[in-house]
Amino acid sequence: MGTGTSPRTHDRIDQGAERVKQATSEAVARTKQAADKVEASVHRATDRAADAAHRANDRAADFADRGRELADETLDKADAWMAKAREYVREKPMQSVAIALGAGWLLGRILRR
Repeated sequence: MGTGTSPRTHDRIDQGAERVKQATSEAVARTKQAADKVEASVHRATDRAADAAHRANDRAADFADRGRELADETLDKADAWMAKAREYVREKPMQSVAIALGAGWLLGRILRR
């Protein structure tokens, strides 16, 4: 042993060291449990965020597709209307000129105010 130390002192030191080791092991175990819970929570949150981002992306793509469809339909309707207008002008040129003059006069009156 050493000079001036008794076996009881050694036992108390050893017991103290064991208590410190035990407390350290328990603290590490609790920390690991807490870290595991935090990690699981972060993983769940990340998965939920990714799912939300996927849904948002899908909805944006759906809206873009619908917008293109509406634009195509509108252009088709405009083309059909222009074809009808051209046909009407060819069939009735004098009436078409009279209508255009009347519409121009009315538009001029409205815009003048």
